[in-house]
Amino acid sequence: MLPMDATTLFLYMIAVGAVVVTPGPTMLLALSNGATRGMRVAACGIAGAALADLILIGAVGCGLGAVLLASEQMFAVIKWIGAAYLLYLAWGLWRAPVQALTVSSGEASVNGWAAFLRALFVALSNPKTLLFTSAFVPQFIHPDKPVALQYTILAVVAAILDILMMMIYAFGGQHAMRTMSARAVRWVNRGCAGILAFLAVGLSLYRRSELR
Repeated sequence: MLPMDATTLFLYMIAVGAVVVTPGPTMLLALSNGATRGMRVAACGIAGAALADLILIGAVGCGLGAVLLASEQMFAVIKWIGAAYLLYLAWGLWRAPVQALTVSSGEASVNGWAAFLRALFVALSNPKTLLFTSAFVPQFIHPDKPVALQYTILAVVAAILDILMMMIYAFGGQHAMRTMSARAVRWVNRGCAGILAFLAVGLSLYRRSELR
């Protein structure tokens, strides 16, 4: 028996779906990985982003979001690290050559591990995501029922929905690689780079008071 009613879970799924459909840094990474490195590497990046979902919602359940909201210094440090890393990724995508999808298993393994860590760090280094999750997820928790189990269920549901959406972006990127010229795919990468840079600027201007 679920520790929450079906209506609450259904509303949560709709709300999460509305959030993940908006292209964010991890979605753009999935698109770029699918276009230039293939689905195996893209799947590794998706796994990293999904793990970040579980960690973030677990952190909210442990009260870390409230701590971040209360600490100006911690918030600022994480915010600027996240913004700097997004700019670093944007620069790398802008200059990256279009790579063939036929790579050796050893190269795919290295790229896959790098993609996993890249997506994981991008998601975890965004304090805006943690603060939003802190304000969003607890609304679906029933305090009179097992709280830890509820957070676990909500974390798994969010990760699954995020995986499904990132897979769509990755398949879209792979399809683009097959149907467009190398020059067009290069501009897909540069478009993703521009959006990542824009998101980095937006994160640097973000204030904790915007969620209060």
